[in-house]
Amino acid sequence: MKNKIGKILVGCYVLGALAFVCACSDRLDIKQDYAFDLETLPVQKTIAVNETAEIRCQLITEGDYIENEYFIRYFQSDGEGILMDNQGTVFAPNDLYPLTKRTFRLYYTSLGTSRQVVDVYIVNSFGKVVQKTFSFTNSSTETDSSEVNLKYEQFKLLTNGHRNRLLCISGSSVGSYCL
Repeated sequence: MKNKIGKILVGCYVLGALAFVCACSDRLDIKQDYAFDLETLPVQKTIAVNETAEIRCQLITEGDYIENEYFIRYFQSDGEGILMDNQGTVFAPNDLYPLTKRTFRLYYTSLGTSRQVVDVYIVNSFGKVVQKTFSFTNSSTETDSSEVNLKYEQFKLLTNGHRNRLLCISGSSVGSYCL
């Protein structure tokens, strides 16, 4: 009887050891999708027509996977304006653009006299999204809204299909500015 119990215990130990060895794998488990956030320096709260606000941004990640890419897009829910980066790329609303640097600047130029609200989205290769909202109130005292609307329409016509070119638009009373 003791002999049978001893054989059963040895068999259990052997099965346990085999289960433990088979559970271990020499395959590395590589994490690819890290959490990230977009940090910005404080941004001005008021903006005049044709004034440009600078938004200094830095992409912060918990880790780094070399094949992970980041993209930027924006949507303007209130007001009219233009968003561009420090390399001169004028962003079209809802279009996706690759982020080539982790530290970058955005420039928002107001083209309207109403409140401005701009939502900026950073998307990674795995579909995770971080959103930041920037809102500006109008600080203009005198504005000819018809001229502002005309400049905005000129901008839309001039950039149709050529969104990444540097453009200069001039006006009589408001002045000239480059995009």
